[in-house]
Amino acid sequence: MNNKMLIGVDLGGTNVRSGLVSGQEIIKIEAEKIQSKDNEKAVIDQVINSISRVISPEVKAIGIGVPGILDTKEGIVYDVQNIPSWKAVPLKAILEKHFKVPVLMNNDANCFAAGEWHYGMGKETSNLTGLILGTGVAAGIICDDKLYEGRNCGAGEFGMIPYLDRNYEFYCSGNFFSHFHKSSGEAVYNKAAAGDPAALKIFQEYGKHLSSLIKTILYAVDPDMIVMGGSVSKAFPFFSDTLWAELQDFPYQPVIKNIKISASEINNIAILGAAALYFNP
Repeated sequence: MNNKMLIGVDLGGTNVRSGLVSGQEIIKIEAEKIQSKDNEKAVIDQVINSISRVISPEVKAIGIGVPGILDTKEGIVYDVQNIPSWKAVPLKAILEKHFKVPVLMNNDANCFAAGEWHYGMGKETSNLTGLILGTGVAAGIICDDKLYEGRNCGAGEFGMIPYLDRNYEFYCSGNFFSHFHKSSGEAVYNKAAAGDPAALKIFQEYGKHLSSLIKTILYAVDPDMIVMGGSVSKAFPFFSDTLWAELQDFPYQPVIKNIKISASEINNIAILGAAALYFNP
């Protein structure tokens, strides 16, 4: 990993966080509250302000992770969650004109995968799937040392695959806890951490659903490693045993023998992942 200075931007629906990255480290982070009800230009100005507070003359590029649909080549963002005024924003062109450096953009799941590949557990792998388990389910795919996003930046949307009466997102995200157990994932986690048997059983049930999703990923892309992120992944110790037990009936056992499954251990992975877009060939 070289020591180029990069900026990673985590663009959310309520906050934008910008980080100055050098080598393996974030050396400065600034956050800007987004007034999501403001007009398009006002929100763009808030993004520019966040980046301006960390940029330096040595910066080679700006990477941005977006929770929504975008055209990565043209740099156009469509329908960002919780920012109603952003219908079709040419963010790449706007930021490149303002900051005079290249701007790279991708969705947040792809940034997560790129971040784990360059900065995290996947540094020694060529094929990695970064699986986000939070309010939704999405994944980024590293295939043969390259981020694979598909023709329309839609690769890795495993959560949308039909499963039982809904889809994987319904059973493997926070929806599972709220819909089936009338509780938040955080509340169930806290009870499980205290040893509550009912909460531990809920996570065992969750692990069975997640194992089906993992099998689908193994069939589709056969990675070296699956790294989980998002709020639900923090509970991995409570469902890991069930997950691995359910994987034992996978028909290609060499795949199960070789696959590594873990939860992300990196702080500010969204910022690092956005910066890592610079290294994607």
